[in-house]
Amino acid sequence: METKDLVQKIRENIGRVMIGSEEVVTLLLTSMIADGHVLIEDVPGMGKTVLAKSLAKSVSAKFSRIQFTPDLLPSDVTGLNFFNQKENDFVFSPGPAFCNLLLADEINRATPRTQSSLLECMGERQITVDGETMKLEAPFFVIATQNPIETLGTYPLPEAQLDRFLMRISMQAPTPEQEKAILLRFMKDEPLETLDSVCTGADILALQREAKEIYIHPVLLDYLVSLCQATRSRSDIEMGVSPRGTLALLRAVRAYALLRGGSYVVPEDVKALAVPVLAHRLQLSGAAGVTEAQKAAMQAVLDSVPLPTEDWSR
Repeated sequence: METKDLVQKIRENIGRVMIGSEEVVTLLLTSMIADGHVLIEDVPGMGKTVLAKSLAKSVSAKFSRIQFTPDLLPSDVTGLNFFNQKENDFVFSPGPAFCNLLLADEINRATPRTQSSLLECMGERQITVDGETMKLEAPFFVIATQNPIETLGTYPLPEAQLDRFLMRISMQAPTPEQEKAILLRFMKDEPLETLDSVCTGADILALQREAKEIYIHPVLLDYLVSLCQATRSRSDIEMGVSPRGTLALLRAVRAYALLRGGSYVVPEDVKALAVPVLAHRLQLSGAAGVTEAQKAAMQAVLDSVPLPTEDWSR
């Protein structure tokens, strides 16, 4: 199946459940094809979990969900060794992180110790338990959700954890017409329950390989570097984007170009992704972790760096 047809089938399948979330779906697919992870941050009831489940059902791959709570232990995520009396030996019981698509629901409700159990999974695609390292099967994609408003009983994600997410995105509030369409769609049916898969994990891996072949002009590479360098020299930004963030932006813009059907990256791809990919990596003076302030600071950086004009094709 051609890339364009495959991407369209995934979009249409998710669209059977989600209404008015085209841009969010694009960013979610971009993160997956760029072999990254995504943090969906929004108030309750906006469809974060439904979106994650819609994607999971669209891909024929192993899906796991973890409901993060304050009493959740690291072993509840990664698994543990237990003594099997029948075999008279220790046996490893794999946790829900041994999957292809992982929904970490309300991730900020778990303690930092449990949150950190995902660091190795997300960064190195492996899990180490009692000194034994086990590789995770590709593709491995984490979709985490959190409510930015409610702070009681939550633990803010540390910078190291946030930096593992390729993007932080928010759901879009529906228009009156879209909200009415949601009511009509869910009045009699539950479309999520009847959703079928339209692609396999192997298809996702093929898209990931194809994204790595997307051409990016050397001048645009300089533009990416200039954007990230600019975040480290502003007085209102205490800590700018790390080289990991620069690499994340590179992977994201190539995946985004593939999704729109292009064979090379254009400046509009960079402008569309700079805020969702880089804003959550900024630590601001006196406003650390404030989402809107981080977005505004990244937008200011984007506006301050001149956009090059070239022929971007080969």
